Amino acid sequence: MKKNIKWGIIGVGKIAEKFATDLKAVKNAQLHAVASSSSLERAKDFAERYEAPYFYDSYESIFQTPDLDAIYIATPHTSHAENTLLCLKHKIPVLCEKPFAMNLKQVQKMVEAARENDTFLMEAMWTRFIPAIQKTLDLIAEGRIGKVRNVQADFGFNAPFLPEKRLLNPNLGGGALLDIGIYPAYLSLLLLGYPSDIQAISNFGETGIDETTSFVLGYKNEATANLSCTLKARTRTEALIYGENGYIHIEGRFMEAKRITLFETDKKPVKFNFPRKTFGYNFEIEEVSQCVREGKKESSKMPLSMSVKLISLLDEIRQKAGIIYEGID
Repeated sequence: MKKNIKWGIIGVGKIAEKFATDLKAVKNAQLHAVASSSSLERAKDFAERYEAPYFYDSYESIFQTPDLDAIYIATPHTSHAENTLLCLKHKIPVLCEKPFAMNLKQVQKMVEAARENDTFLMEAMWTRFIPAIQKTLDLIAEGRIGKVRNVQADFGFNAPFLPEKRLLNPNLGGGALLDIGIYPAYLSLLLLGYPSDIQAISNFGETGIDETTSFVLGYKNEATANLSCTLKARTRTEALIYGENGYIHIEGRFMEAKRITLFETDKKPVKFNFPRKTFGYNFEIEEVSQCVREGKKESSKMPLSMSVKLISLLDEIRQKAGIIYEGID
C-alpha cells in the first residue's frame, strides 16, 4: 500500500489556496503539481508558495507529472464535468469541488466515466467530514433527539457587485443556489433523505443569477426542511435540527462548524466543541488519501449515489424556482 499521496490541483483560485494550505496539515500527503489555464507565471507562483515541484499552464499538461496520485479540481462550476472527465480519461483519482457539475446529465457522465475507467471519484462536500457534523449524525443515531421532524438551515452573505467574477456570472455557473444553497440542500439530504415535495422561489439580480433562493422540502414521513440562501444579506448561517425529544443547534457557519449544542427535553444543554487550526478541508483530503491508498473507487461517506441525489435535488429546486443557465440546461 502506498503511504505518501501526491496531489495535483487544477485551478489556482481562492479555494485552491485554502485546499493547498490545509493539505500541509495532512500526514502522508503533499502537493505535487498545479495547473493554471491562464498563465505559467500564475501556476509557478502558486507552486512556489505551496512547495509543489511541478507547475503547468494547461490542464492537459499536468498528466505528464510523475507519480501523481490524485487531483483536486478547483475550477468554476461550468468546467467541473470537463475537467473531471479529462482526469478520469488518464485514470487519475479525482476530488471535484462542489457542485459536482451543472446538472444531472453532466454528473451521470462523470459517474459513468469513473466506473468505466475503474478510477476513484468524489465530490468535495467537505461538510460531510467535519467532526461537528459527524457528531451530529452520531447523536441522532443514538436517538438523543428522537425522530427528526424539521431541519432549518441558511447561508447568506452580502456579495460585492462584481459581475465579471464567477459568483455573479451566469456563464460561470454563478448564483446563490449552486454556490452556497447547496449546503442547506445537502444537510437536508443527509439527515432526511430525498424529499417527496419541493417548493422554491428565487429573486434574480441584474446579471440574471439567483441572488436569493428559498426552498421548503416535504417528506413522506411528515418531516419538513426550511432552507434558504442569499447573496444580498449576511445571515446567521446556522442549522437547527428538531426532533421529537429535543433539538441540535449547529453554530454558524454550519457547513464548517466547530461547535454544536444538544438540547434534550427536560435536560441541561450539552455543548460539544471541535477546535481546529485548519480551514477544514483537511478532513476530506484525509478521506480521499485513505481511499486512494486502499484502492477504493468511491467513499462510503460521500458515495457517488449521494452526489447523484444532490444534483437531482438541485435540478428540481432550480426548475421550481425558474433558475436557468442558457447553453447548459
